[in-house]
Amino acid sequence: MTKVQNNRAWWLVLPVFLLVAFSAILPMMTVVNYSVQDIFDSSTRFFVGADWYRQILHDPRLHDSLLRQFIFSGCVLLIEIPLGIAVALTMPTRGRWASLCLIVMAIPLLIPWNVVGTIWQIFGRADIGLLGYGLRELGIDYNYASNTRDAWVTVLVMDVWHWTSLVALLCYSGLRAIPDAYYQAARIDRASSWAVFRYIQLPKLKSVLLIAVMLRFMDSFMIYTEPFVLTGGGPGNATTFLSQTLTKMAVGQFDLGPAAAFSLIYFLIILLVSWVFYTAMTHGDQK
Repeated sequence: MTKVQNNRAWWLVLPVFLLVAFSAILPMMTVVNYSVQDIFDSSTRFFVGADWYRQILHDPRLHDSLLRQFIFSGCVLLIEIPLGIAVALTMPTRGRWASLCLIVMAIPLLIPWNVVGTIWQIFGRADIGLLGYGLRELGIDYNYASNTRDAWVTVLVMDVWHWTSLVALLCYSGLRAIPDAYYQAARIDRASSWAVFRYIQLPKLKSVLLIAVMLRFMDSFMIYTEPFVLTGGGPGNATTFLSQTLTKMAVGQFDLGPAAAFSLIYFLIILLVSWVFYTAMTHGDQK
């Protein structure tokens, strides 16, 4: 007997496809079109092929911004992932304190990015900010607006404050999903706390940690608003990341062709890293 397939469910998915096509595919095709043309005005444009791509790939601004971006994202992962795991391990598992901790951990995630930059801009000022005033009273010469090291540390600490909660909440949910039978077996074997973490909790958190690493890498790799509000990319170009370089090229200089090529290269880098993380996640699940 031949089974008749009912394809009416595809009509429910059709609005989603249309929305994605309107909000993502069509703008992407426009960017691709701009990246192969030299545009003077709405009616004057010339086909240049891959010239803009060659120009961008040899542009020192891309190299410098890309290096700063990878260093920043690497520092973010090295700090936020272990810190998020440690916070999740110390959070209570049940009761009112557990609910209170979840609410407190979610608060930084609810603050808009531009507000986060404004908060730390005021917080770090030596005249009215608690952090800047406290460091000055301790005799520490701190000025994120003129010192490259201070600017980097401030942007990094700001990101850690804003997004460590996400890693902690993901790890907390992963820890709560571990069956109690594993902990009971560990108590019977008189396993130490480190052994429980090493052989039970950490392996069970592998998928969650890969998701956390992927999300934090992608988000930190596309960071724009917080450092723009805090330092404006300065001092000099010390905190100018890829997204800010792209914005200056597209909006400040109105170089639409090079900016379109830049954005596509930016997109391909993110896509490549996403594919690497996806491959690692699926490979880990197969094991």
